[in-house]
Amino acid sequence: MAPANTLASLGYLLRQPKIWGMALGFAAYGYTFYLFLIWLPSYIQEQLHVSILNSTGLVASIWGVATITDIAIGGWLVDYLMKRGNDPTRVRKTIFILGMLMGITIIGAAFTTSIPLIVMWLSISLGGLAFAAPVGWSIPSFIAPRGTVGVVGAIMNFFNNVAGIIAPLVAGFVLDTTTSFVLNFIIAAIILVLSILCYLLLLGKIEQIPAQFAEKPMSEGSPAVKS
Repeated sequence: MAPANTLASLGYLLRQPKIWGMALGFAAYGYTFYLFLIWLPSYIQEQLHVSILNSTGLVASIWGVATITDIAIGGWLVDYLMKRGNDPTRVRKTIFILGMLMGITIIGAAFTTSIPLIVMWLSISLGGLAFAAPVGWSIPSFIAPRGTVGVVGAIMNFFNNVAGIIAPLVAGFVLDTTTSFVLNFIIAAIILVLSILCYLLLLGKIEQIPAQFAEKPMSEGSPAVKS
């Protein structure tokens, strides 16, 4: 049976390596995503000295790539590969890790002053993160013990939002301290590397975590409970 006590259920879940692998791994996505969401327009205008009008087009092109990869890879390709009989865990982990690896290319923007190259690196990075996201969001439904999908999803969402709060604050502090956005790209890349390690070492196979309380078999002669 599913555990009735939510706090007991939460405590049990927080002792599972899979939960930490999922939560910390996805938090890295949240960190980098919110870095893009909050700081990308300001970075292009102030650091690259691009006008507001031109920066709008550059920002739109970067997010446009992300929209396409989200639908085409994170949506259609994942379903297509699994319908062809490929192992679901391998498909999901491969797509997710590939997306996070592409996310690491954000570091390329730290080592060039060419606007076209910066836009290219940022497009690749955000495009990878975008198609990794649908896979990441689906994981709670596959690993949660019976009756705890909501709690598992809430844990992941909590860490994702905490990372989203931290990202713009850290970015602002780094920018004030160094007067450059370079270190922010490097920090994001390092966090994404750690996220991949979390998925590989802690999450492991994407399969259901055993329930905290196993259903007890009825003894012989016990009357069946009618529904």
